[in-house]
Amino acid sequence: MITGAGRGLGAAYARLLADRGAAVVVHDAGVAADGSTGADPAVAEDVVRQITGHGGTAVACDENLESPAACRRVIELAVERFQRVDILVHNAGLVVFSPMEQMEPATWERMVNVGIHAPFYLVHAVLPHMRRQRYGRIVVTTSGRALRVEDSAPGLVAYAMGKMAQLGLMVGLAAETADDGIRINAISPVAATRVLRRHAPELRPEHVAPAVAFLASSRCDFSGVVVRAAGGRFSTAYWSEGRELDFGPVPVEPEVIAQRWTQISSRA
Repeated sequence: MITGAGRGLGAAYARLLADRGAAVVVHDAGVAADGSTGADPAVAEDVVRQITGHGGTAVACDENLESPAACRRVIELAVERFQRVDILVHNAGLVVFSPMEQMEPATWERMVNVGIHAPFYLVHAVLPHMRRQRYGRIVVTTSGRALRVEDSAPGLVAYAMGKMAQLGLMVGLAAETADDGIRINAISPVAATRVLRRHAPELRPEHVAPAVAFLASSRCDFSGVVVRAAGGRFSTAYWSEGRELDFGPVPVEPEVIAQRWTQISSRA
């Protein structure tokens, strides 16, 4: 099951997994880049035709992921058509540039529904099936725009919140499913798509897809890792603790923290 698989990165994931023998549910609501206009089922159906035209197995799904019921139906379709669900890749997302104080409530709700609620409810629906199988691979999507201030940009508060929420889902679920044969990790992709609108032929979605295929495979036997992928370059990203400075059992004054901040903030 791959969400947002009608275009760009999701379509590249779907084609590669199908080429490797997966039966794929190609999900895409077929909405505008900001999620504001109605669905077009042809978006997902076109990718299904590409896959089946090459001898693969795929079915289209155009549910709008902005409700818990729709997220459940997405998973139910996978189980109904293929009797099990081994892989969930949540790729669907929205990028809406808006300064925080100018963010319209309707836009904020749409960003929260797709970036925070949808991954939660998709995982909530798929988890019982994966637990019964004692096998499952889940890949969520984060972004370098959310991971570091240096890589972010004005107007991306709502986007960054959604992408970091998916890391919280990854960490929490990794701890819950460590003994169940289920692995959950995150991809932080960069590719030239309708979301990243620039001429960058070296940043093809197909350059990112191998990392997702690996994270979705039985060869991936770890959880809680962020894989960065762009233009054929791959790395992992993670938080690390700095060097600890111990002031002893007596509480110190805030001024002491200020005076010693260079040492406190140094990296191990």
